[in-house]
Amino acid sequence: MNPKIDHFFHSVKKWQQEMEELRRIVLNFNLIEELKWGVPCYSFSKSNVLIIHGFKEYCALNFFKGSLLQDIEGILIQQTDNSTATRQIRFTNINEIIALEPILKAYIFEAIEIEKAGLKIEYKKVEEFTIPEELTQKWDELPNLKSAFEALTLVRKKAYLLHFSDSKQAETRIARIEKFIPRILSGKGINDCACGLSKRKPNCDGSHKIIGRDFKL
Repeated sequence: MNPKIDHFFHSVKKWQQEMEELRRIVLNFNLIEELKWGVPCYSFSKSNVLIIHGFKEYCALNFFKGSLLQDIEGILIQQTDNSTATRQIRFTNINEIIALEPILKAYIFEAIEIEKAGLKIEYKKVEEFTIPEELTQKWDELPNLKSAFEALTLVRKKAYLLHFSDSKQAETRIARIEKFIPRILSGKGINDCACGLSKRKPNCDGSHKIIGRDFKL
């Protein structure tokens, strides 16, 4: 247990009980608990295993290499068609979590064993990802945006395409693209540090949130 993460669970406004119960279960394992991407993340030997995440309609355990899990119970969910590796187990009330505790522990154990074995995900190539129509339309409007996007590293391109395609609502996809245009034009990835405060550059470690600053890039 990391005392620095306590504030997250005490201050979260939605799914507090559910996420605290998930944390209790996860802490049965010898994983490092940190705050990454603004949510509790659990790693083994410096490799991310899972995160606890709250959404509007549900909270979830997100397994970074969930596609490698056997999923005997059939409870893993592929969040989007472009989600090559990650898989979720979703919950809408604490009783579901309590009932599934033995199964959740088995899945977490298997996820750790995958890391111990050094198993890797065979990721899609950029050309295999779905490019949202909203993005191609924006490229037509801003040719320099397309050039900047194509100049990004493969990892950064994939992260953007996953994030943009993640929503089923066109309005949300448009809003996400608009939000990240400055980042793309500046050659930054979706998770890159923009404030200069991160101790894990080029990645963002959430330092700007700790001191209450909001950076748009």
